[in-house]
Amino acid sequence: MLGIPALPKKLPSRNWLIFWTLTASITGGIIYDRREKRRAIAKWRHAVEHLAKEPLTDGGLGLEQVRKLTIYLSSPPGDGLRVAQDHYTEYIKPILAASGLDWEFVQGRRDGDVRAYAAERVRRVRRTAEGKEEELDLSKEPTKEEIIAAFRKDRGIKDYDGIRGDVVIGRHTWKEYLRGLHEGWLGPLTPPAVPELVPAVTPEIPAQDKPLEDAQTVDGSAEKPAEDKPAEEKKAEEKPAEETKPKRPAQIKPYNTTADYPTSSLPPTIPNEFNPVAPIQEPHLLGFLNTPTRMYRFFNRRAVADQIGREVAAVCLCHYREFKELAGTDSQSPAATADSESSDTQNYKYEQEKELAWEEKDWVKSIWKEDDPKDAEASEITEKVRPKPIVMDSRIAHRMRRFQLTPEDEERVSKIVVPEEEVEGWTKGKFRQLYRWSVKTAFEKKKLTPLEDKDVE
Repeated sequence: MLGIPALPKKLPSRNWLIFWTLTASITGGIIYDRREKRRAIAKWRHAVEHLAKEPLTDGGLGLEQVRKLTIYLSSPPGDGLRVAQDHYTEYIKPILAASGLDWEFVQGRRDGDVRAYAAERVRRVRRTAEGKEEELDLSKEPTKEEIIAAFRKDRGIKDYDGIRGDVVIGRHTWKEYLRGLHEGWLGPLTPPAVPELVPAVTPEIPAQDKPLEDAQTVDGSAEKPAEDKPAEEKKAEEKPAEETKPKRPAQIKPYNTTADYPTSSLPPTIPNEFNPVAPIQEPHLLGFLNTPTRMYRFFNRRAVADQIGREVAAVCLCHYREFKELAGTDSQSPAATADSESSDTQNYKYEQEKELAWEEKDWVKSIWKEDDPKDAEASEITEKVRPKPIVMDSRIAHRMRRFQLTPEDEERVSKIVVPEEEVEGWTKGKFRQLYRWSVKTAFEKKKLTPLEDKDVE
C-alpha cells in the first residue's frame, strides 16, 4: 500500500532473537564504557590543563626547568613490560601531557630492577649531599645523563628547585620502591665486602710417582684428540657471533636486608620530608577460570580511569599529606611477616603496607613458589621482593608523603562538564557533521552577487 513494503507478519525465531539481543547488549556495553572512560579522562585532563599555561619564573628565557616527575613501572607478575606500558599510555599519559610537566621513566623487566635503581638513586643523593661525588672518568664514554647535565651546566640552565614527586604503578612496583627507599637511606654507601672463597690446597705428588697419562698431560707432550672433546665444547666453538651477544648488566646486589633496619643509623643528610609519592593501581588478572572477573573489569574500565585520573591530578596539582599510621600490629613482628597471601586478615601498622594490597590476590601462583635452581634468569635476581611482605621502618615511614586532592579541587572538578563532541566516537561524529552540513545547506540564505542585486531591482 502506497509503495511501502509490508511489515513482517511474525517475529524472528527464538535463536535469532537471542543472538541479536546478546550482540546488541555487548556492543552497547562496550560503546558506553569506552565513551564514559574517555569522559573521565577528559574531565581530569581539563582539571590540570591550566598548569601548562602558567609562565616560568625566569620570564621565558628558558634558563629554568619545569617540574619533573619520576614514573616507576615494571612488568606485572606473569607478564611482560608491554602490559605496564600500555596501562600507562591509556590512563596516565593523557593527563600528564595536558599538565605540561616533565617526567622520566624507571622501567624494570625483572623482579628487583626498580629496587636497585631506587636504592642507587638515594645513594647518589647522599653522596652529593655529603660531598662524596665520584669524579668523572674521562677515559670512558660519557652517558646520556652526563652529557645533558654538562650541557645545562655550561649554559646556566637551573635545575628545578621545588617538590618533584614519584608515580609508582602497581603493587609489585610499590613493594620494590619501598625496599629500595629503605636500602638507600638505611644502608651503607659502599657495597658490603664479599667473603673470598679460599681454594682447597691439595698435596703435590712427585712427577715420578704419577701415572704415565698424568705425566704426559703435565709435560704437554700429549693432547687429547679432537674426537675426544666433549660435545658441549664443540657446540660452544661452533656458535655464531650473533648468539654471543653481550648480556645486559647484572642487577646490583642489595647493600642490606630488612633485618638490618632496627640497627641501622640514619645519615645526617636525610631530609625531614621525602618527595611525595602516588601509588597507582594496575589491575592485572590472568587465567581462563578468571574469565567472569576479567569480563566485568573489561566492561567497567570507566571506574578505573576515574580513580587513576584522580590520583594523577593530585600529582600534577602537587597536593599531598602524611601517610597515616594505622592501629595495627608491629610490622616487624612475626605475625606481620607471615605469608602475604593472608593480607586480608593481616593487621597493618602503616598505610604504606596496605596500599594496593588487593592486587596480590590477582597475581599468578608461580610468584609465591620457590624458583627452580636450574632457571638461569631467576638465578640472576639477587633478592626476591614481590613475594615477601613489606617491612617498614618508622623513621622512613614518618618521612614519606602521599599525593591527595583537596576538597576544594574535588568541588572544582565536579563542576567540569565535558562536551559530547569530545568523547563521541567516529560514527556518531560523522553523523553529527552530516546533520550540520544538511541544516546549513538547506536553511542558509544564499548570498546574491552584485549583478543579481541589479536584476532584482
